[in-house]
Amino acid sequence: MTSAPNDLAFLRRLRPLAARELRLALLAGAVAGVMVVLQAWWVATILDRALVGREPLAGLVLPFVLLFGIVALRAASTFAADRFGFAAAMRVVPALRRALLGKLGRVGPSGAAALPPGEIVAALSDGVRAVEPFFSRYLPATAQAAILPVGIFLVVAPLDWLSALVFLVTAPLIPLFMVLIGKGAEALNQRQWLRLQRMSGHFLDAVQGLASIKAFGAGPRMVAEVGATAERYRRDTMAVLRIAFLSSLTLEFFSTVAIAIIAVLIGFRLLWGELDYRAGLFILLLAPEFYGPLRMMGTAYHARMEALGAASRLVALDALPEPMLASGTARPAFGDGIAIRFEDVHLTYPDGRIALRGVTFAIEPGETVAFAGPSGAGKSSIQALLLGFVGPTSGRILIDGHPLETLDPEHWRRHLGFMPQRPKLFAASVRGNIAPGEADPDDSAILRAAERAGIAGVIADLPQGLDTAIGNGGRQLSGGQASRIALARLFCRDAPLALLDEPTAHLDDDSEAMIHAAITQLKGRRTLLVNAHRPASLALAHRIIRIEEGRIAVGQAEPAETACPC
Repeated sequence: MTSAPNDLAFLRRLRPLAARELRLALLAGAVAGVMVVLQAWWVATILDRALVGREPLAGLVLPFVLLFGIVALRAASTFAADRFGFAAAMRVVPALRRALLGKLGRVGPSGAAALPPGEIVAALSDGVRAVEPFFSRYLPATAQAAILPVGIFLVVAPLDWLSALVFLVTAPLIPLFMVLIGKGAEALNQRQWLRLQRMSGHFLDAVQGLASIKAFGAGPRMVAEVGATAERYRRDTMAVLRIAFLSSLTLEFFSTVAIAIIAVLIGFRLLWGELDYRAGLFILLLAPEFYGPLRMMGTAYHARMEALGAASRLVALDALPEPMLASGTARPAFGDGIAIRFEDVHLTYPDGRIALRGVTFAIEPGETVAFAGPSGAGKSSIQALLLGFVGPTSGRILIDGHPLETLDPEHWRRHLGFMPQRPKLFAASVRGNIAPGEADPDDSAILRAAERAGIAGVIADLPQGLDTAIGNGGRQLSGGQASRIALARLFCRDAPLALLDEPTAHLDDDSEAMIHAAITQLKGRRTLLVNAHRPASLALAHRIIRIEEGRIAVGQAEPAETACPC
């Protein structure tokens, strides 16, 4: 678990994002503090003139008008402080979520695999949202607690040193007990967030594996496990709430006792004639205002603890190591096919796993090459290097003679087509799935791509055609249909380099034959790299390169017609 100092440093690092709003909230809070003092003074003055001086009400019209203006200005400045605090949070929360999503984009699929998907989802949703009260409530309350009590003490000290002494002695008790109680609550908050992430991951696993759970009759056991995790989370949440209520009771008790002490002292000194009525009433009215910001900070302290609990997960996400990726600026023009050359390429992932050990090969433009080998041999790592998801630990990759690290990544990826082993259908229309990322997709090009991928007939039968929603929340497609949608992406992109990672894995023979027939149309103009196990997939290639334990196997250059399919 990440240490609290690192979590707090992470939150403090976000403060410059909302520096302007926080300064305005502080200024509005200071104005509200001045109005508090003026309001107490004018109330004491009006009552003194009316009750002690026996002044008629007609002579108090102007003081009442001034008091009304002070109250209105106090309400406006308090409202402004709250609004600026909320605006500060609204500057931080979206920026933090964008930064974390950008971080995920930089670490890529390989880096993101270091954290469970449920933990990432919980951090991006609940974790980021939990940071909001830290900026909207805790930081403004802390500033107010540092300014207003000091101001009231400086005003009261010349009028009554005894009341000022009570303020001075009792004020530290509130933050002291707040910290003492908060230490226990902080550990509980950390545990609560850990439970939440485990519950999120457990539930996500259960939903993703629902078919297997039903098939093996594991439904009751999974329901019991999710229920037990939820019950533990409920208990942790209630433990945090118990401490929160206890701390609120403690803070209220000490502030009430302190106010009572001041009231008793003022009452006796008024009785003995040692203090005039207006000054005594003025100090008595300020006493609750003196402790009010301290109590508010005690309440907001729980927002700090919740934010720290969330920050521990955000720090884990932010600390994911970023692979050394291509970050060049070169934007060369590529032809119909691309020449690729690997020169003594080594790849070690951030977790220490060695994927490639001195791989060297060359691929000519327009050549179709199949990479064969057991799972984990390094085939997908070669494609990950070309896609820019990771960078080589050592060695060199040349693209049409240009070192890969010198290329502009966005420019390079626009010349790539990719079909993964398990194609992902986005929660979008068919059009958005075939041409993802296109601001103004060409329907005629999409339909031509769908026709070549053998999915046009399926699209025509859908209720809204290209506008039909598919993916999560939309119409469900079979595995073969999803693969053909992914293949249509390749045709629509018309990229000079196409990467296919086990394109027919998990498909039946008929779907495999249709996919292979469509892939055959890609051959010729494009450079085509295929990771394959099946004989039919290997037969698509002009040449087979065999990978074993991250190395090119001896005799790797085999013509596809004579290659052993085993």
